[in-house]
Amino acid sequence: MSNIAGDVGSVAAVWRYPVKSMMGEALNAAEVTERGLLGDRPYALVDAETGKVVSAKKPRKWEKLFEFRASFVEPPLSGQRLPHVRITFPDGRSMTTVERGLDEAFSDAFGRRVTFATAAPDKPSLEEYWPDLEGLTYRETVTDEAMPEGTFFDLGLVHVLTTATLNRLRELHPPGRYEVRRFRPNIVVASTGSAGFVENDWVDRTLAIGEKVRLRVTGPCPRCVKTTLPQDDLPKDPGILRAAAQHNDANVGVYASVEQDGAIRRGDSVKLL
Repeated sequence: MSNIAGDVGSVAAVWRYPVKSMMGEALNAAEVTERGLLGDRPYALVDAETGKVVSAKKPRKWEKLFEFRASFVEPPLSGQRLPHVRITFPDGRSMTTVERGLDEAFSDAFGRRVTFATAAPDKPSLEEYWPDLEGLTYRETVTDEAMPEGTFFDLGLVHVLTTATLNRLRELHPPGRYEVRRFRPNIVVASTGSAGFVENDWVDRTLAIGEKVRLRVTGPCPRCVKTTLPQDDLPKDPGILRAAAQHNDANVGVYASVEQDGAIRRGDSVKLL
């Protein structure tokens, strides 16, 4: 592990996802709170039959989630109630989260009854399908995965990904289209002076972003079948996950907790402390 502190890059992109597993919003700036980026994954769909959080990690049931887009009708502000979200359906129509008939519209789209949840259950969980790829913890099976209590996050509050990692994966699987949207990060760091899976050396270290924000890197981000699924013009590609599994223990990027909140903007410096 490298112990060198200092500049590691700058913020190239900022993303939030108002509804879990739906397409999100690319931002120029965002507020980082103790619970991650303001407005990130506060909502989700819940399977009325099983009570489990709906996630594209079970693509045979929920792959269509990637055809929905979610965006706030106005920017969220710290200390205020979150604004409503506009959902754009695969057929192009849209509804806001306060309109009557939203649950029925989702249920019709998926062919099974779902509800729009504005608060996570005490012990949320989801179903995860593991494809038959060497290097994964499980293969060709479905598991029940616990989520952080009272949240709609998979594991960590903030997902950070570097361009160095994306470039390394492109080298390992040249046919793959390693675009940011496949990996659904919150913060993309344009790496400077380093190559390879540089985030691996950040675990248990602190990232300083801009003037105020401090993130504690808690661990690697394990990837799943979602990275292989088609999104808009991105094709289905199992090689995306295979490359990560064979060369970096199926990890792409890192998770972080928030040590100090504040605003982040594209172009902000990112330093390793």
